[in-house]
Amino acid sequence: MEQDNELLAELTTCEELVWDALVEGDIATDEKMLHADFLGVYSTGFATRDEHSGQLDDGPTVTRYKLTGHRVMRLGRDHAVLSYRADFLRAGQQASEAMYVSSIWQREPDGWRNVFSQDTTARE
Repeated sequence: MEQDNELLAELTTCEELVWDALVEGDIATDEKMLHADFLGVYSTGFATRDEHSGQLDDGPTVTRYKLTGHRVMRLGRDHAVLSYRADFLRAGQQASEAMYVSSIWQREPDGWRNVFSQDTTARE
């Protein structure tokens, strides 16, 4: 599969804004980057945009992260999926975690919004 490098760079930047919001406890940026109808699918269940952003009510949830192995696939003119591996440390924890993430992004007049994200725990 041939990568669309421009789209890959654009969506990687968007995804990093979400992760940076988790590190900084930045609710406003998290809400801005997630579509109003956002659906997250996690090992703990489903999450709406409000639930995703609400996790930041008590501050940052992630101390550090590293995203690698990015892949992008167009799903139409204004939709694409970005998949990658995330290695990260949750706030208050000592052991790092790893997961594979696939996020569907939708292009809107004012930029990309994440409409769907699913995490899969990585086996080492």
